[in-house]
Amino acid sequence: MTTSDGLLELSAALGDHPRARPLIDGSVAPEGVRLLGTTLGGSETFWRQLKYAEFDISEMSMSSLLIMTSQGPTPWVAIPVFTRVFHYTGAFVRTDRGIESPADLRGKRLGVPEYQQTAAVWSRGILKDHFGVDPTEIEWFMERPPEVSHGGASGFVPPPGIRLQYIPRETNMGEMVADGRLDGALLYIASNNLVDRSRIDLHAHPKVRRLFPDAGAEKRRFYAATGIYPINHTVVVRRAILEAHPWVARSLYDAFQTVKTHIRAERDELFSHYFATGLFGAAERQAFTIDPFAYGISATRPVLETIARYAHDQGLTKRRVALEELFDPSTLDL
Repeated sequence: MTTSDGLLELSAALGDHPRARPLIDGSVAPEGVRLLGTTLGGSETFWRQLKYAEFDISEMSMSSLLIMTSQGPTPWVAIPVFTRVFHYTGAFVRTDRGIESPADLRGKRLGVPEYQQTAAVWSRGILKDHFGVDPTEIEWFMERPPEVSHGGASGFVPPPGIRLQYIPRETNMGEMVADGRLDGALLYIASNNLVDRSRIDLHAHPKVRRLFPDAGAEKRRFYAATGIYPINHTVVVRRAILEAHPWVARSLYDAFQTVKTHIRAERDELFSHYFATGLFGAAERQAFTIDPFAYGISATRPVLETIARYAHDQGLTKRRVALEELFDPSTLDL
């Protein structure tokens, strides 16, 4: 819809984080576009988009976009704007199951909100590549039933060799970890949303701990070994909109870049006194030149190709999806 002042009015569902909030509240506006925005968590956003195609623009699960694209044309085209999280370092395990290292997960019963979600794909890929644990060596328990899951829209069935069952509706993953029916949770979401039903704070449970007690050390090890900061979500635009208004892709991308530039400028100003007083030296100054949340294809191609490989290796995509199939052509040179 075009407004009386010539702006294209589009609905948007974006996460409540600093790199999206200015676009939702209107303090940063894409050129030629007025966003009718709402903030939703990823769990609910992706379900509503995959099942109902409800929003013109939204965050999107990277793995679900890969899966749907491998099956044929989708209603969406991505722009290379991303969120990134080291989700695998947040895995929970029981302290009474002899799990001292990731290798001890073999033969265990692990919960996951959704088998095909991006964080789970990254976590399983890293467990296999870095710790030698294959997904077939674990018994999986999935909390989301098909009607409110990403997989319900993409036709998910457990890949060959994977032992998976749905957690009964009268309980949830948090309860099953807390009472010992599960040995741990590869991922755990206890936020209040329409999709995930766990609410227990596992941090406070006396029989539960993190798989990686020093998550920071593990993140540093992994990044030093791979140069990868895992991409979790991207941003998608309704394909019909880009077919009618191709300029929208670059307008949105530029707006996201503007927000990120402002955030980096505020950070640099905040820490400028550390550099001025010599509290930060050459090593810290060099670290500040790196953008850990880089957008665009050229800066992120190795990360994107890794998640595409993981999705295919784990039997979730019918073929290895090329990046050119996911992203708008006008953004491929960014």
